[in-house]
Amino acid sequence: MILVMKQFQAHRFSVAPMMDWSDRHCRSLHRVLSSRALLYSEMVTTGAVLHGDRERLLAYDAGQHPVALQLGGSEPADLAAAARIGEDYGYDEINLNVGCPSDRVQSGKFGACLMREPDLVADCMAAMAAAVKVPVTVKCRIGVDDQDPEEALFTLVDKCVAAGVSTFIVHARKAWLQGLSPKENRDVPPLDYPLVYRLKRERPGLTISINGGVPGVDAALEHLQHVDGVMLGRAAYHEAGLLGAVDRRVFGLDAPDVTPFEAVERYRPYIEASLAQGWRLAGITRHMLGLFHGLPGARAWRRILTVEGVGEGAGIEVVDKALEAVRRAVEERDTRGAQNTVETAAG
Repeated sequence: MILVMKQFQAHRFSVAPMMDWSDRHCRSLHRVLSSRALLYSEMVTTGAVLHGDRERLLAYDAGQHPVALQLGGSEPADLAAAARIGEDYGYDEINLNVGCPSDRVQSGKFGACLMREPDLVADCMAAMAAAVKVPVTVKCRIGVDDQDPEEALFTLVDKCVAAGVSTFIVHARKAWLQGLSPKENRDVPPLDYPLVYRLKRERPGLTISINGGVPGVDAALEHLQHVDGVMLGRAAYHEAGLLGAVDRRVFGLDAPDVTPFEAVERYRPYIEASLAQGWRLAGITRHMLGLFHGLPGARAWRRILTVEGVGEGAGIEVVDKALEAVRRAVEERDTRGAQNTVETAAG
């Protein structure tokens, strides 16, 4: 199924903001697999942006565009200031987290607990929109705890629209703020895709992206029959190779898919440059562990990167060794397949 796009729409396919995962190295890996997918940073709190090490938190390789910065906070003035800093760093979008259910986030009065305070969210978005020229967007749940999802979601969206927001990424689950861990909140509350589809039908002028439980590109294409965009999280991280088909299948580009082998070669200059800057190999390659998921040699790939990549001074030769192990395994499989074909024909 090939969809030809009349105009490039970054939100058509995006990779979710994921704490401890979607860092600068991860995003650069994902970019070599897809030239079009919109990439999101990890959530960064306003306090960290305003008072922390900005270069460590916000810097990224220029090749990552389009890339969005996700902020966590609930103080309009602080969010406006942090959004300006993000814009100065060149981010193409500033996103507010209204979906994370962790205790730490709740204690800071941001994330999913803000679903209960739509007026405050609207004030935050109005302040951010007034502070920057790039788009400001919201990533939210459909509700929390005992909220009625229909009422909670539509109220939040409508108040944010009045504040100048037109793009929403909706994780199609409630968040339970008590009794479920953040991990359980990604799986246990039931998905309600039809509610998000209805939001798009009844608010057709908005850009609505859907998130939550999307396993791959086939499912993304199904969702795109109903909404403007799809955001993948864990699937894109643990099986990054699936991103190699996104440009062709989702954005309609007349281009061959990027294979995992090609992705490694494209990523290699970034690895070498990052090592030269003082980054440790393991911190870069940990995002590559699932790249060869489902292929012969995938286990050897993971083992070599994990065991040998953590050593002091580990360099690009570790990646080369792991890649060669996969190549050998694939060649052995192909050789066995060819032999079986010959034997079958001879029989």
